[in-house]
Amino acid sequence: MTKTIVTGVDDSATALRAAQKAAELAVALDAELHLICAYGKLESEVFHSGYDEFHYSSDTEALKTARAVARKVQAQVPDVKIVPEAAPGNPAVALVRSAESLKADMIVVGNKRVQGFTRVLGSIARDVIAHAPCDVHVAYTHER
Repeated sequence: MTKTIVTGVDDSATALRAAQKAAELAVALDAELHLICAYGKLESEVFHSGYDEFHYSSDTEALKTARAVARKVQAQVPDVKIVPEAAPGNPAVALVRSAESLKADMIVVGNKRVQGFTRVLGSIARDVIAHAPCDVHVAYTHER
């Protein structure tokens, strides 16, 4: 039985640290790691500059981010199998939906420090924990 771990990524240092922890767990558990980059809503535009045409879409940009993070994580944890993906919705919703559709065994989230009640856990981690269909691992994502 293939085990599946899901974690959310963006271009932040804390997300990279959470993804690296998820990769280490994936290797230890012989699991596949899905790196999910969420995008708010599907937006698509075409820009023209002279004779050049540039296409932008939020899902494509999210997938580029997931792939970039996957390359960095793979360099640090070469034995892990990584699947970069883009998913619609806010990050917590995207992670929970992805975990549900993949029948994931675990979601890894970071403990991004912010103000107030969310000082211990960021709002994404709190929302994922509240709605997760599987185990949740909270990774320490700050420099020691």
